[in-house]
Amino acid sequence: MKSNTSRRIVLASTSPRRQELIASLRIPYEIHPSHVEENTPEEWSPEQIVEGLSLRKAQAVYAEIADPDQNAVVVGSDTIVVLENHVLGKPVDDEDAFRMLKSLQGRTHQVYTGIACIDAANGQTQVHHRITLVTMKELSDAQIKGYVKSGEPSDKAGAYGIQGLGATLVERIEGCYFTVVGLPVSLLSDMLLEFGINVL
Repeated sequence: MKSNTSRRIVLASTSPRRQELIASLRIPYEIHPSHVEENTPEEWSPEQIVEGLSLRKAQAVYAEIADPDQNAVVVGSDTIVVLENHVLGKPVDDEDAFRMLKSLQGRTHQVYTGIACIDAANGQTQVHHRITLVTMKELSDAQIKGYVKSGEPSDKAGAYGIQGLGATLVERIEGCYFTVVGLPVSLLSDMLLEFGINVL
C-alpha cells in the first residue's frame, strides 16, 4: 500500500526516456529542466561524474523551486558510457557517432547512471549510482552507418539507445537494464523510501 502519495517528484530532465520511467512508478510528477553546465574535472572518476552531474542538475532545480511548503522531491540523473576508462558522451555529429559505435563493437563496456534526490522542503539529499555491463555484437561498417542514419544515436551517451533500434546492437547485458536506459528505477524506488514515498 502506498504511503504519502501527496508527495510528488520533480524530474530535472527533459529526457523522454526518463519521463517514461518516472511515469511507470505512478507517482505524481512534473518536468523541470535543469539547463546546467555538464563539464567535469578531467580527474573525476565515472562514479564522480554521474553522481556529481546528477546532483548538479537536482540542485539547480531545487534552487528554483525550493519552498518550505513544497511537498516535492527533486530527482536528477546522469548517464555515461565508459570503455576502458574512457568516457563516451553524446556524439557531436554522425562521424563522431560512427567512431564511438565502431569502438564498441564486439567489446564489453560499462554504463554508469547516477541519481540525486533532494527534498524540496528541507534540502535532505541522497546521491547514488548503478553500473551495468553491456557487450556489443560485431557489426559491419554498413550496419553501423545504417544505425547512425536512423538518427537515434544523436542525443545518447555512447551513441546508442538500448530501448530502441539500438537493442539490435547489443549481445548481452549484466546488471540493471534501466541503468542503460538512463534511470535505474529499482534504485530510485529505494531512495524515494527515505523521503516517505513508497511506490508499492
